[in-house]
Amino acid sequence: MRHQKHHAPLGVHREHREAMLSNLAASLINHGRIQTTLAKAKALRPFVEKLITKAKKASAKADKKDALHLRRLASRDLRDEDALTLLFNEKHKEFANRNGGYTRIYKLGQQRISDAAEMALIEFVKADDVGYKKTRRKAGKKGKKAAAPAEAAPAADTPAAPAEGEAKS
Repeated sequence: MRHQKHHAPLGVHREHREAMLSNLAASLINHGRIQTTLAKAKALRPFVEKLITKAKKASAKADKKDALHLRRLASRDLRDEDALTLLFNEKHKEFANRNGGYTRIYKLGQQRISDAAEMALIEFVKADDVGYKKTRRKAGKKGKKAAAPAEAAPAADTPAAPAEGEAKS
């Protein structure tokens, strides 16, 4: 049974998966966007977002000891020192006003020729990007039935009101 298995196995062992996510995260931090398989992009998203949160918390900490601790925790996951320096010194400032949602995944709608894996593009979201506006669903059957009597009741009141006014005149 798969109890307590909250990660995408990606068809590799734990050590390989950790190294692969570390390398993908380093490439994403250095380049801003990368093309990979959809499964890897979905596994990479929480990995990178936790790193960015650590970088943001480290910059907000007045105590240098705590900031160093967060940097070492991030260094354990992200094994590329250049990418770590870039993230903790520059990139975290782009996300200062965002509360999560630092990455976006686009499905490319194409398959890799060798194994037909679905390809995706993962990129950082710009600081001023508000995203798309979600459309509201139309009211269901319950909403329509409840709305119909409410609309019918005022219509019945309007003809009665002029009749009372005419009788008073």
